[in-house]
Amino acid sequence: MLNIAKLFGKSPFAPLQTHMDRVASCVGQLPSLFKALSEKDEKALQKTAEQISRLEHEADLTKNDIRNHLPKSLFLPVDRSALLEILALQDSLADQAQAIALHACLYPLSILEEIRADFTRFCQKNIEAFWLGREVVRELDELLECSFGGIEAEKVKGMVEQIAFFEYEADQIEYTLKRSIYQAGERLAQPEFHLWLTLIEDISSLSHLAEKLGNRIRMLLELH
Repeated sequence: MLNIAKLFGKSPFAPLQTHMDRVASCVGQLPSLFKALSEKDEKALQKTAEQISRLEHEADLTKNDIRNHLPKSLFLPVDRSALLEILALQDSLADQAQAIALHACLYPLSILEEIRADFTRFCQKNIEAFWLGREVVRELDELLECSFGGIEAEKVKGMVEQIAFFEYEADQIEYTLKRSIYQAGERLAQPEFHLWLTLIEDISSLSHLAEKLGNRIRMLLELH
């Protein structure tokens, strides 16, 4: 287990960044999961889902370690509750990756040709939003050095706005995907129809949570 106390000594944001690295390892497996789903490779799908669950558990252990060792009286440039809120949002992203993986394995899914291209774009857009959210977390040390102001703050605000735009684009594709699935409803088994809608909702949550994470960090700028 990581020495969280030492991480806090290095930087007040180092534990958050370490946890986000664990989350990124988990979410980073999703493209392989989507590839296996697209190719109907059940063996690869199950293996990747198990890997995601293992990595989500590792992220959980790190989260719990941070919560257990976060000092009650820590001299920080930000409120302790803000650190815990950011940690919770990061944790939600790992949880969401696991939910996607588990749902993808519930029932054999076939990707209809009319949704294949949109589904690929949809997955990519949501994951892009996540990676940019991770970059915002990585900028926390630089923000601290600049007292949460100046050029660095403007850079982070721009990144948060870009996450919001990715989330908007993902929402537009989501509507198109759902419309196509409803139109093809008669060609899908009932479990498959409902599972597709659930899976799309799960994936869309990645960009929604990334946007919330970005906005929570942007609030730090507004309070300084």
